[in-house]
Amino acid sequence: MSESEIPSLISLCIEAIKNELLRGDDLLPIIHELPSDLFDILVLRLPPLALQKLQTSMPFDDRDDHEFAGECLGNGRKRGRSWNFNKAWRNLFKSRWPELGNRIEPPDWQQTYWETHLQNCLDEVAEIASLPSFNGCLGEIKISDSLLELIGSEGDMATLTCGYSKLYHHCQHFGYFARCLRLQNVLCDAEISHLLRNSKLQSLELRWIRSKEHIAGLCKLLNQNSESLTSLEFIHCMLSSASITAICCSLPTESLQTHGIKNFSINTTNFVATNSVPLELVSFLSSRRSLYSLKLSDNHLGQNFAKVVFSTLLNASSSLSILDLSENNISGWLSQLYGRSQSNPSTPLGVGKSLQSLRVLNLRGNNLNKDDADDLRCALVHMPNLEVLDMSDNPIEDDGIRSLIPYFVEASEKCTPFADLMLEKCELSCHGVTQLIKTLSSLSRPLKSLSVADNNLGSQVAAALGELLCTSIQVLNIGGVGFGSSGFRALQEELTKELKLVEINISENRGGIETAKFLSKLMSKAPELVTVNASYNLMPIESLTILCSAIKAAKGTLGLLDLSGNIWDYKPIYASMLADIQCNGRLHLILPSPTPDAPYDADP
Repeated sequence: MSESEIPSLISLCIEAIKNELLRGDDLLPIIHELPSDLFDILVLRLPPLALQKLQTSMPFDDRDDHEFAGECLGNGRKRGRSWNFNKAWRNLFKSRWPELGNRIEPPDWQQTYWETHLQNCLDEVAEIASLPSFNGCLGEIKISDSLLELIGSEGDMATLTCGYSKLYHHCQHFGYFARCLRLQNVLCDAEISHLLRNSKLQSLELRWIRSKEHIAGLCKLLNQNSESLTSLEFIHCMLSSASITAICCSLPTESLQTHGIKNFSINTTNFVATNSVPLELVSFLSSRRSLYSLKLSDNHLGQNFAKVVFSTLLNASSSLSILDLSENNISGWLSQLYGRSQSNPSTPLGVGKSLQSLRVLNLRGNNLNKDDADDLRCALVHMPNLEVLDMSDNPIEDDGIRSLIPYFVEASEKCTPFADLMLEKCELSCHGVTQLIKTLSSLSRPLKSLSVADNNLGSQVAAALGELLCTSIQVLNIGGVGFGSSGFRALQEELTKELKLVEINISENRGGIETAKFLSKLMSKAPELVTVNASYNLMPIESLTILCSAIKAAKGTLGLLDLSGNIWDYKPIYASMLADIQCNGRLHLILPSPTPDAPYDADP
């Protein structure tokens, strides 16, 4: 054994202490009296099970530093040192789930660690319980050695920690930490509420719930956590009227003002009956004053279902902020509420009972036509605080967008916060979009974000887009609108002043080298530009010289440049150019594949 492989005395002691911690409690009083420097070293090297045992046994509240406190405890003992366990749990979490650890920064890493570990155990058990041959109790399913090793139950320790061999033990020891869980249908039986009896769930995601047995087990769990639950999501489920009724009834209404559901989502789910809405769901939506977000997306809703939901919300006293009814094919849903007749004139902006707090309305992919757009204009007057409207993937055509233009004008005059509009794939023409953009450019409160992507607009819309860019707009998506080289040349000529643009998508416009020339001028005019998508534009490799020069000259804040889909034949000179503009590590480039046989642009 080389000198570098010889373990230090401290390492040997820590290994011995770890084993003793898992074996019994005799060492705990001695560990509590260790000097701070040795204690900290120990804490940062313990595996999860040993660290959990040590932290649970601590006589004082743990803090994030080593300060001494002069105040006395109730028993007269001075509050002594406290140690930073949170750092140790953060290290353990990031070591086990590095990608997830880099995306989150929770206040309590210990809680997040055991919650995520319990989720891993539940996912593993769900796979076993899904097998046709399984016929037993969930809690008796054994946890794999690979998961046990990750928490410190390995080798000789496996015998000492055999109490963690089954799901029941993990729920018993760590269920207390569970706040947000994802449950497959096989986990929603009568046993699940017992396994998670120590949990105070705040968020619950349910998948593939389909049978009466699933609903019965789920409802018992919901009722058990009704005081703490704030977010409930169903994905890939099949819900009958009876199921919806049972779910709503499992969440009692006595304490809604304090503990109500804030986020309710049913996504990619089949309703057995889409033309009738259970009274309990109506009651649930109308009585939940705490309801913040409602998502009923891709559920094959009928127009009557959507109409009843919207009408219920309109007449409820809720604080709803986000309403998502996307991907439901509900054309005609507003015709009975806002028929286009002289006997039913539209209400002045800002007058209405509810939806006063609505900020986001998503109606993407609902097969809405120009008449629906006209009805929607009447409905929008009840949403004086609307900020985001997504009408994408609806064939509203030019007549539909013309129906909505008066709302945008009135909203601007009333100084509402409306700022983001998505009209992708709406079968709009150059004439309709030009009229819209000219109107938006003249408003006293211009938009912050606009998307008219995937509409066949052609190069003629460039002049109007140039006007819009010269307002305070920050995000623009004009991908796939058929700009071509002439469109980029015309748009380049319109850039006559400094822009506020932060993000732009000009992908799939077959602009060739004119795309690079446009971007070069754009970078010089938009010092706050962060994100550019210029993929699939038939740009030749020579475009890289123009772009690299523009990036170096701009010295702006550009962080992402997507150039994928432009088949380039790389040469050594281009490699050095790329290295030069990426030297500070701030700019992330997505480069084209060098493979010459790859599918090109939008060609089949």
